[in-house]
Amino acid sequence: MFRPLEEGPFFHGTVADLKVGDLLTAGHRSNYRPEIVMNHVYFTALADGAGLAAEIAADLAEGCAATPRVYVVEPTGVFEDDPNVTNKKFPGNPTRSYRSSDSLRIVGEITEWTRLTPEQLQTWRERLSVLLLSERGEIIN
Repeated sequence: MFRPLEEGPFFHGTVADLKVGDLLTAGHRSNYRPEIVMNHVYFTALADGAGLAAEIAADLAEGCAATPRVYVVEPTGVFEDDPNVTNKKFPGNPTRSYRSSDSLRIVGEITEWTRLTPEQLQTWRERLSVLLLSERGEIIN
């Protein structure tokens, strides 16, 4: 018998303009490594974590003024801890980050999360540029 890792609610941060009922699917390019097509769709149980992902995605979007968005999502199948963050810096999964090869259904959108200041966004830009140049920037796909 399958037992979910967590009950939710769950959130996904993106720049995509979606509506309730839409499905997020695997098979899209990574926001962080556009040369990689992702085999999973990622989500978290922390709204602020999804907000961070949305803001970074908006910042990295080239050639357009992208709007960061955070959606409430519902997994349609099984999911696992995200191995890209689980046990990397801290034991366990304190970021409550997950991934699934099955779709996520959009069940709502939130507009309130802790926003990054311009200084914090610059710090993330610098961290990402260093990370992407090192082996630590590898995505476990």
